[in-house]
Amino acid sequence: MYLTLFTEYWYIYDNLLQMNRYNNQLNFLTVFIFICSICSCSNHRHQDKKIFRYNESAGITSLDPAFARNQANMWPVHLIFNTLVEVNQQMQISPSLSKSWTVSSDGKTLSFLLRADVYFHDDPAFKNGKGRKLIASDVVYSFERLLNSKIASPGAWIFNNRVESLNPFVALNDSVVEIHLIKPCPPFLGILSMQYCAVLAKEVAEKYGEELRRHPIGTGPFCFKAWDEGQSLILLRNDNYFEMDSLGVRLPYLDGVAISFLESKASEFLSFRQRKLDFINDIDVAFKDELLTRTGHLKKEWKGRMQLQKHPYLNTEYLGILSDTNEVMLKMSPLKQKKIRQAIAYGIDKHKMLLYLRNSIGTPAESGFIPMGLPVFDSTMVNGYHYNPSKSKQLLKEAGFDDQHPMSVVKLLTVPNYAALGSFMANELKQLGINVVVETVQKSLLLDQMSKSQALFFRGSWIADYPDPSNFMDVFYGKHPAPPNYTRFQNADFDELYERSNNEGDAESRNQLFHQMDSILMEECPVIPLWYDMVVRFVDNAVSGFHPNAMNMLELKTVKKE
Repeated sequence: MYLTLFTEYWYIYDNLLQMNRYNNQLNFLTVFIFICSICSCSNHRHQDKKIFRYNESAGITSLDPAFARNQANMWPVHLIFNTLVEVNQQMQISPSLSKSWTVSSDGKTLSFLLRADVYFHDDPAFKNGKGRKLIASDVVYSFERLLNSKIASPGAWIFNNRVESLNPFVALNDSVVEIHLIKPCPPFLGILSMQYCAVLAKEVAEKYGEELRRHPIGTGPFCFKAWDEGQSLILLRNDNYFEMDSLGVRLPYLDGVAISFLESKASEFLSFRQRKLDFINDIDVAFKDELLTRTGHLKKEWKGRMQLQKHPYLNTEYLGILSDTNEVMLKMSPLKQKKIRQAIAYGIDKHKMLLYLRNSIGTPAESGFIPMGLPVFDSTMVNGYHYNPSKSKQLLKEAGFDDQHPMSVVKLLTVPNYAALGSFMANELKQLGINVVVETVQKSLLLDQMSKSQALFFRGSWIADYPDPSNFMDVFYGKHPAPPNYTRFQNADFDELYERSNNEGDAESRNQLFHQMDSILMEECPVIPLWYDMVVRFVDNAVSGFHPNAMNMLELKTVKKE
């Protein structure tokens, strides 16, 4: 049997070797284990298997959902596991493991009815090695595990100060699970869609312990088969996956997923051009001019050779300004004046910056801090800052600065990748009489300085943890430490609106509160939004059904390959 499988799947091995051309080759043992075990997860014996291939240059550190803290880990975890609910392309909450749910009249109890057709992947942890049916106690165990201090999950914060301390998660029977909140929490359903909340089986977690990081067993569309760390990760189709398409065909369509770990973006790009990868996420600055026009379209020579996908991404790029007037560095800085902060906001030509430095990848942020891609976004409701050099000069003069009384130098901290953007903004502002010097520091140092109130003026970005506007307003709530409140913004009116939004059940009324909060931010200007980001993907023409989303989650259930 193994010889037959070896012949049938040798082409996969060859593909994996090709993907690892710039790294060391896969060791034979890994591939042999993969080939010998492939029959336990898939009984397909087609001549032409459909394997989706992508590269993860950042590397994957864990496949344990409790450690799905970054995109590199979240993507494979999302393929292997399921959550109670998920986010669809319209940024709406949809059922996944749950069939339906209800919220109590006081908003503090959420009840989920589970699907009856969900099974864990086969594994020796289960009786006879056969994956058993998912039940409500699995959800309870997974959530309690996330809060377990011995696990030390970086995702524990999602439940802290939100769920009851005693019996927050209760399995009423095998089909119904309840979650008890301290107080109503409108964004909680969105929080449950995070990969931290993926459901696993107790016997699997106990069998593998810390090794669960490299032995994940879930209920998702793909099941784990082999991982040669730093080389390749292999996932195979879950033939027992519960979801079907509109015609009743069981998902997913693909036979597997192969992930390589080329660290070099040049190697990744070359592999994609040679059709050894099916897509690349975003594009390195070194290659953007080769592929894209200034206006963000595929250049003529690439049209027909690949697909370009662009979609709003829940990420706001911004300039942050320390707002804590107790800090000595702020007391001695012109940035303590609101008019100076506003002058800076009016003095940056965001359209030109994106056109020449980012090939129009992104949308100029001329509304608030909440980005495009969320349903609440409405540029007519929140007035931000458009490029207006005359207004900038006027505000500068009103603040007491002109040619005879020049403004002192302000230092902008950023990371090396954004040095060119920093220089562009500094040059723009210098022409208006606002003297800015750019200092580049490593990301870890910048985050440390931001956390300790040592960064007076800095470039930052805020990517949504979950699809709710509260996640962006969290950054400025006065009672929050840094992170997330890196600017140390304090405003009583803002805080009152924020607290009301967390208790408002009506969506329209809640959106109005967010518009008011965002308007306060734009008036006080502790932050200057630069652009609302975009998901940018370059996709091989053989791939279809591959849709981007504002969370930039990797969705492969409906992907097909020719």
